[in-house]
Amino acid sequence: MNAFIPWAAALWGVALAIVLATELRPARLPLTIAAFALLTALILLIVGDLPRATLLALFLALTIVGASAVKHHHSGMKLAVADLGLTFAGTIPFMLKQYRATATKTIAGAIVLILLAVGTLVLVEGPTVPFVTRLAVLAVTALLAAGTYWLGGGAAYFRPEVTRRNRFFSFFMASLVDIPSWWPTGGLRMLDVADQPLPLARPQPARSTIRPDIIVIQHESVFDPRLYGLPVDERIAELLTPSGGHSGRLHVDIYGGGSWQTEFSLLTGLSSASFGPDSYFLFKKGVGRFRHSLPSQLAGLGYRTMLSTSCRRNFMNYDAFYAGIGVDDRVFSDEFPPPFDLADFEINNSDAAFFAATADAWDRALDSDPTPRFLMALTNFNHGPHESRLVPPGRYEAERATALAALPDPNYGEYYARLSETAESYAVFRQAIAARGRPALIVRYGDHQPTMTRAIEQAHRIRSDDPRQFETFFALEAVNFEADLSDLPEHIDIAMLGTIALRASGLPLDAITATRLELIPEIGARYIATPSERKRRFHRTLVDAGLIELGATPAVLPVATERA
Repeated sequence: MNAFIPWAAALWGVALAIVLATELRPARLPLTIAAFALLTALILLIVGDLPRATLLALFLALTIVGASAVKHHHSGMKLAVADLGLTFAGTIPFMLKQYRATATKTIAGAIVLILLAVGTLVLVEGPTVPFVTRLAVLAVTALLAAGTYWLGGGAAYFRPEVTRRNRFFSFFMASLVDIPSWWPTGGLRMLDVADQPLPLARPQPARSTIRPDIIVIQHESVFDPRLYGLPVDERIAELLTPSGGHSGRLHVDIYGGGSWQTEFSLLTGLSSASFGPDSYFLFKKGVGRFRHSLPSQLAGLGYRTMLSTSCRRNFMNYDAFYAGIGVDDRVFSDEFPPPFDLADFEINNSDAAFFAATADAWDRALDSDPTPRFLMALTNFNHGPHESRLVPPGRYEAERATALAALPDPNYGEYYARLSETAESYAVFRQAIAARGRPALIVRYGDHQPTMTRAIEQAHRIRSDDPRQFETFFALEAVNFEADLSDLPEHIDIAMLGTIALRASGLPLDAITATRLELIPEIGARYIATPSERKRRFHRTLVDAGLIELGATPAVLPVATERA
């Protein structure tokens, strides 16, 4: 037994060295060491001997590292304990459907680690450690892990680490110690709420007698290639930075997917990331919990509100969520009348088909009721993977060739070809809006970057945790009226885009929106990433006023909001 102890300790030291090697520019070494000791102690409690516990802890740590690296590649964020609930809820099915090559490699790696674990359980054996000793070791290592976590900065240090492409294991274990970030709650959690409220600014009166239609268009997975130094042609430049309008760089909370989180931020003026592990489920857990939104505010000014989306009515609880924030009319892809072809659309998600169907729905709505309107239009054409060719041969071949000359990657060629169709079909849609003669403010934005941009990073030797991965574009255009686009920021967070749209429209601003406008110089460019006590106090004001419902059971909101 005495001769065995040095050998077991040496084995544990080798395993720890392997884990440290995976950290990539390790920092907070005490936490990594304490975390691996805690993981070993947890497994030791079950298997009873140190050699098997050490090897199994190593295999589990390597599994965490591999899974976290894959998640970061596709989402820009590392794996945390809170993400485990999403694995079978949506992540694995999505990866198998959309990214089969990555899913296949990941499953193959998991099988190898499982076989190693089974081999360890069958073939490796060591002296059994008394159960009381195992409990004591677990208690000591848990205290060490918690202590090094808090001494290392706690949540304030480790939560912002989520986007950095290193320290996969220590970050995951830090998230385990960060119990509030994953502990189940009966209601909706919000992580950045202060104890004291922030006094609201005074409402601002209307600056114009015109009440323009407000049309918001989400361009799925669209970003400006010039962000990475890649050229664009004149038509795409006009799409992304329209002449006579106002445009700039948009910071979003997500990369690669989860478009509804960007929609949520624009519609509510809140960062989806403020809700921690609930952020992915906001369209389900958030139904009826948000009483102040862009559509409800416009409804209070007498606007009719409308959604036109490229997804079916049963997708992601969209119907209930949009109803809960005050959207009156909700039109889904499985409800567009002919000549719209749903079967064909669900193969190619063509922007040309979607914009034509949305324009028809818009015309029908205005013909029946000329009241000023708000429209939220959600496209899906440039969603990944870009390995799939959705643009048919013979279309936009010159544009594809131009893109490939700038970056010889077929995924980028497909992205650019799809973007060319978007630019052309949007121009037709804009002409149709202008032809009605009604004043309209068109607000457009990219919801997130596609994972295709990893090819750009690789070609240009850009780190995959470069902050540009969370930047897309936004553009505001006034049609048939003169909007006040002066003094608007050129770098804005998605949570503030609705606020600057209302400011540009000339409509009156209530106290909530006026307060957000005052907060823009402080947190407008990076809403969630900017430490701000005023932001946290503002959230407390919204919670105390009942405008954010964090209780176990949200109040039921009427589908149609009362109008002033």
